[in-house]
Amino acid sequence: MNMLNWKASRRNLLTAGVTGLAGAVTAPANAAPQRRDQVLAPRPPMGWNSWNSFATTITEAQARETATIMAEKLLPFGYDIFTVDIQWYEPEASSYTYNAKPKPAMDAYGRMIPAPNRFPSSAHDSGFAPLAKAMHLLGLKFGIHVMRGIPRAAVEQNLPILGTPYHAADIADRTSICSWNPDMFGVDMARPGAQAYYDSIFRLYADWGVDFVKMDDMSRPYDAHAAEIEAAHKAILATGRPIILSLSPGETPVIRGDHVRRFAQMWRISDDFWDDWAMLDAQFTRLENWTPYRGPGSWPDADMLPLGRLALGERDTRFTPDEQRTLMTLWAIARSPLIMGGDLRHLDDATLALLTNRDVLAVNQASHGNCPHFVEDGVRIWSAWADGGTDRYVALFNTGDKPRDVGVRLRDLGISGPVAVRDLWEGKALPRQAERISAMLPSHGAALYRLR
Repeated sequence: MNMLNWKASRRNLLTAGVTGLAGAVTAPANAAPQRRDQVLAPRPPMGWNSWNSFATTITEAQARETATIMAEKLLPFGYDIFTVDIQWYEPEASSYTYNAKPKPAMDAYGRMIPAPNRFPSSAHDSGFAPLAKAMHLLGLKFGIHVMRGIPRAAVEQNLPILGTPYHAADIADRTSICSWNPDMFGVDMARPGAQAYYDSIFRLYADWGVDFVKMDDMSRPYDAHAAEIEAAHKAILATGRPIILSLSPGETPVIRGDHVRRFAQMWRISDDFWDDWAMLDAQFTRLENWTPYRGPGSWPDADMLPLGRLALGERDTRFTPDEQRTLMTLWAIARSPLIMGGDLRHLDDATLALLTNRDVLAVNQASHGNCPHFVEDGVRIWSAWADGGTDRYVALFNTGDKPRDVGVRLRDLGISGPVAVRDLWEGKALPRQAERISAMLPSHGAALYRLR
């Protein structure tokens, strides 16, 4: 099959209706069961999420169109998780604000289901299964966003909990309320039926073929929600499906690092991250603080990449080109998950190049020993070892407001003798260095090197 026909074939699969998909290759909905000792997310997850570009409003047509582009342009570089963010169950979702009195789509057991006016393939109790199958056929994994707790609407109607004699009002904690979203009450995990409710929703997600769950209103206040974090983890294990659990939003307390990495594969280290330099500058310290907890199956999450077209198509990213490079360099060397947030229907060449530099992506996906080195104020230095050898990665950052020379002595990195230097962003070899790695960096600029 030539390249044009290959692209057309993938596009047709995603835009086809459910009937058109019926005879296609089997999607990985019946993935290998999850073992209790299985490491999910051995590398930082990579993908796309709808929040930065669609807010609460994404429709099935938009999801299918976006996934087609993602499969063609980003999947070859490792971006494989497609996530529908918040309020896919809300028929009247319209922006970055929430309806004060939502009327979510639910099943008879108080479990959120896709709003059929926005996701028509979910009709006839299909849920997200048809959309997940379409994603799988493209080689993508399918993710959804959920809120902590049980729908307030389910509590008001006192709907039954699947497989139990209990009802929604029996397990709801009406004092546990999200401060920014009106959809849910918390679940009191000490009450009979509480774990059964979480088991029921994750069983539904697994039956749909969901591979990734971003669970919101979890990480703060952490101790108040710790029992529900454990409940979600337990429910995922009970499904037997390897579903990655991502906790949101932050700031997750570092002191709870041992707990969170036991029960989730990703967790947010900040509130929502947007295209603002002050927010980016603050992520340096947060990522430094989380260094002891970074590793296979355990990823402190600095949040999505607000690049390209954002905010319901109203604007492009406010980050300068230098700040965009700094963002990608920091997320790479600190091994934060790489989740693109911009609207892929308007993906420009510069943004695509930023996202798909294979040398830079290798730092994120295949390095270890990632750590910061303090040099002086206004300067940030990180290093890491390349997997499978003795090469060293070094990232230099100028967080100040003026251009300056930024560098680090080789001996401060534990390196003796001259090294060959490759500039990963520019894709070229530089002169060998014997004493110091340095660069003249613009304000808010960065450089990334491989030393050999």
